[in-house]
This record gives sequence, C-alpha cells and structure tokens, in this order.
Amino acid sequence: MTNFDDIRPYNDSEVGAVLARLLNNPELQQAVGSLKFPRLAKRLPWLLRPIVKQVLKRQLAGIDTVRQLQELLAGYMDSMIASTVSELTYSGLDQLQPGKSYLFISNHRDIAMDPAFVNLALIKSGFDSVRIAIGDNLLAKPYVSDLMRVNKCFIVNRSASGAREKFKAAKHLSSYIHHSITEENSHIWIAQREGRSKDGLDVTNSAVVSMLALSKPKKMSLGDYIQELNIVPVSISYEWDPCDEAKACELGALQQHGCYEKAEGEDITSIAAGISGQKGHVHLAFGRVVHGEFESTEQVAKAIDAQVWDNYVLHPSNHLAYKQLYHSGADYPVSAKAMPFDDSVYKAENKQLAQRLAALSTEQQAILLGIYANAIVSKQRSAATG
Repeated sequence: MTNFDDIRPYNDSEVGAVLARLLNNPELQQAVGSLKFPRLAKRLPWLLRPIVKQVLKRQLAGIDTVRQLQELLAGYMDSMIASTVSELTYSGLDQLQPGKSYLFISNHRDIAMDPAFVNLALIKSGFDSVRIAIGDNLLAKPYVSDLMRVNKCFIVNRSASGAREKFKAAKHLSSYIHHSITEENSHIWIAQREGRSKDGLDVTNSAVVSMLALSKPKKMSLGDYIQELNIVPVSISYEWDPCDEAKACELGALQQHGCYEKAEGEDITSIAAGISGQKGHVHLAFGRVVHGEFESTEQVAKAIDAQVWDNYVLHPSNHLAYKQLYHSGADYPVSAKAMPFDDSVYKAENKQLAQRLAALSTEQQAILLGIYANAIVSKQRSAATG
C-alpha cells in the first residue's frame, strides 16, 4: 500500500490480475469486436465476443509487466500511424537527458493521441515512457479504468464536489506528480488545460501550475520549485484534426444556445475518431526546461505558452485556413502581415479543407477555419509580445 494507490498506475505485480479481468469483461470484448467487425458486432455479438476473447488471450499470453504490454501496444501504434499519418516527425529531444525525469506539459487537441505520440517519440529516442494524466470523467466504466491504469495512466479527480474536497484532490495529485519525478524518476505527461483545446487556441491554465505548486515547501521559492519539476513544454501540431467538424458543431451550439449537452458515449466516440481518423503530417516539438525567477503561477503559464506557440510547425492547412478566414489585411488579428504562402501549389489540401467545410453552417465554417488558423494567430501573438 502507498499513499497514492487510489490514483497511481498499476505496477508489474498487478498486471496479471488486471489482464485477467479485462479478458473476461464482456463490454471490452464487445468494444474490440465493434472496432474490428462493426456489422458482425451488431448482428451476432454473442458469437463475436468469445472469438475476441480468444484472440486477446493469445496476444496477451506471457505478458506480465507493464513494459511488455506497452511494447505490444507499440506494434498497434505503428500500424495505426502507417494508415492514418502521412509523416510523424519530432524535434528537441536531443536537448534532454535520457536518465533524467521530466514533466511534459503539452497543448491538448486529442484525448488519446496527444500522449500516445509523446510516448512514441520518447521511446524511439531512448527515453522511458510517461505516466499519463487522465480525468476520471473518462473512466466511468471499470474496464476502461483498468485499461488506462495498466498503460501507465494516473487519475485526475475531476468529480470532487465542494471546495474542501477539490483542494484535497488537487493537493493529492500535486504530491503524486512531485513524488513521481523526484522520488521515482518517472516522466509525467499532463495537458496545459483541462479538456481539449477545441478552438485551436492553446493557452495554459494557470490553475494547472497552481495545482503543481501545492506541494511546494513554504521556504522554497516558486522559481526553484518549478526548476525541480523539470517542466518541458511540448507543441503538438496536427495537419488535420479528425474531430474538427465535431468540435466546430459543439462550439457553434455553445455560441448559439449557450450550452452543449454531450451525448452518451461521446467521449469514447471522440477517442475512436481521433485514433482512426486521417491526421496527415504530425510534428512534436519538445521545448527547453522552464526556469526563471517566477513570482506567480501566471508567469509560469506564460513561459509555457511562449514555447508552445513558438514551436508550432505550421502545415498548409494552417495557412489555407488563415488566408480564408482573414482574407483582408485589415482583418488580421495582429498588425503583422500574414505569413507569405503560395496556396496555388496546395490544391489537394485546399480540396480537403473545402470538403471539411461543406456540411457546416457559415458560423460553424468560421469556427473550423479558426481551429487551423489559430496556430498562426498564437505564433503572431508570441512574436508581438516577445
């Protein structure tokens, strides 16, 4: 037993029991069957489930450590990338030390793929994989919780009610993150804000930094404590977002009605779409360790933002959307001129963007264009304030 058993990932000694539970879970069998054979899963679920169980049992045979499981999953990851990513690139890892633990804070566009891509880049560069922060709102079903925690996910308690319980949960999470980095030499991945950035404007919520600072000793300065956490900002740049239309519809509903009610299972649908959808070129830029004489968590958040924005890799989709959204020089969001870009050589990308806009209303189209254009907006904002 440890102080963090309620939120930590499972360890090697627990893998066997967890995998046994997963193999015998009919909901997991149904979910896997639906992904691989959607028609058969609807018509003959009773026939498909035992077949799925046997296949999974064969694939998981002999696996009794987290590392072995992640190596198995890496094979599926490579297969997914081959079919949904035209190119995966990353930069900045040569500036980090493989034997040192880091707290990676990234922009957040996709529930599953953001940390998965970070993990893949790290592993292929000789680093250990990360422990991944995941909200308990995504773990409503026990088998989903088992599946995540056996894959090095730890739980962020977002369901706590009342100021006292919320503070207690935040301090517990802060202690676990600090313990992981300083005592267990384990990397951590968290998003710069709660929930995905649906509008493409990536801004670090200072409340995230405040949570991290809850474990700071009273006599230690904020700057020294942030230095101890080895925070590395990460910019994840997708050429295409498989969930862009769904995000545009959600934000459009919020603009029009002031609220948006998620359908049952919508988060799981988003996860599946993000995994299976076409993403084009994906780039991960790992920044420098954040340090400075910080006097507030807001200053730390701004330092993270500066690196995230500066390190974006801009794709044709960003430029095309920006040009379409801000076609008049007077409408540019900052005084600087739009970045030079010849869209005549990107006919396929222009067609792709038009297809994504076709089924949307005028208001929703502007939102979708913003999802891509706002990477340039943020870069310009960083240049103007830097």
